[in-house]
Amino acid sequence: MDTHTFRHWLSQLPRLNARQKRLLRHRLHQPPRQDALHDTFPALQACPHCAASAAQLAPWGWSRGLRRYRCRACRRTCNTLTATPLARLRRVECWQDYAQALIEGLTVRAAAQRCGISKNTAFRWRHRFLTRIAQHSDTRETGIVEADETFFLESFKGQRHLPRPPRKRGGVGATRGTGPDQIPVMVVRDREGHTADFLLSKLDARHVHEALAPLVDQESVLCTDGASVYSAFASRCGITHQIVHAKPGQRVRAGAFHIQNVNAYHSRLKGWMHRFHGVATRYLVHYLGWRRMLERYSATIRPVHCLQEAVGRPVQHATGT
Repeated sequence: MDTHTFRHWLSQLPRLNARQKRLLRHRLHQPPRQDALHDTFPALQACPHCAASAAQLAPWGWSRGLRRYRCRACRRTCNTLTATPLARLRRVECWQDYAQALIEGLTVRAAAQRCGISKNTAFRWRHRFLTRIAQHSDTRETGIVEADETFFLESFKGQRHLPRPPRKRGGVGATRGTGPDQIPVMVVRDREGHTADFLLSKLDARHVHEALAPLVDQESVLCTDGASVYSAFASRCGITHQIVHAKPGQRVRAGAFHIQNVNAYHSRLKGWMHRFHGVATRYLVHYLGWRRMLERYSATIRPVHCLQEAVGRPVQHATGT
């Protein structure tokens, strides 16, 4: 409430009858209402300012429906949103609706209409929500691990100064095949559903090794197509490698070794992305993380899960990380 509105509200107090004054007095003496938002996010595990343990956080009142704390170590106050992308974000009452819009994969304008906000606000909220979601990726994959790459057309959508002539959103590239305007995205997925993806600046042995080395377990069996970059990685790390050529009648080897799982994920990802009519390359990582979240929770996802992911402290993992 701004100052002018508050003063106008105060000027109306003498017009209240006795019953209304008693009700007002009663409400003013009540403790701050614990908003439903307080129960949405998990408790702080440490001070977001100095990383002191949660035992150092003393209750310090309420603010905007969230419990406030003061750290005994650094003497600074915080709440569960401090140092997260949602800190100081307004219109809290719309967050649940916006999280549902993310789950449904609505466009910016459709999400804005759903929540009663402007399209510019809906766009800013999208990437505030997706910042931490994009960082939540599986860090270890075991058993039979499939890896394959897909390509997205480079896009400067939203930029005023382009390094090339403009084209219609979601158009075709200047060159056929995997030319320089095609951005490689490598997707790695095991049979348990654990998924990781990497936006590569170049599809070569060095970048593939940097992505896969900390991810793929030494005892795993890596299934890929015939690309030499995967053979080089497997040979260097001593990992069993099964090559599956994507030819009719030769998509499965020995009954278990194939890359159908990761290729099906590519298909779902591309089909889901189509609604956005081209995604700016600088935001592509956010959209990849968005899709991973939807796959991770599948049909069990709820707005509360989306909000917990947005602050980087998810409680439930459908496939684990």
